[in-house]
Amino acid sequence: MHIVMNLVLALQILSAVAMIGLVLIQHGKGADMGAAFGSGTSGSLFGATGSANFLSRTTAVSATVFFAATLVLAYFGHQRGAAAAAESVLDRPAQMRPAASASVQAASSVNSVTIPTQAPAQIPGR
Repeated sequence: MHIVMNLVLALQILSAVAMIGLVLIQHGKGADMGAAFGSGTSGSLFGATGSANFLSRTTAVSATVFFAATLVLAYFGHQRGAAAAAESVLDRPAQMRPAASASVQAASSVNSVTIPTQAPAQIPGR
């Protein structure tokens, strides 16, 4: 189960990075980063508008993969949470703590400091 979750998590991270890169490369309304790579030229591999369609379709596929991976991770996370909730400490009957041993009580009384409760009657020097 851990291997599957790790693979889905890796797929989600890769699709997120791909989606970020594809969005940054696309040509917007102004001359953005996409113009630096020649996405508006008609002599490109995909034609004048072919690169825009290719980039937008690839971005849509990457977004779909990211969304599906997110749903799978949420499902597996809920399954693991339900299993952990069934074994919760709150569901178990309360157990009494064992009494502290005599040696621990004796050590704590030796290290304790007694504070006088009454103030001295006179303060020297006054």
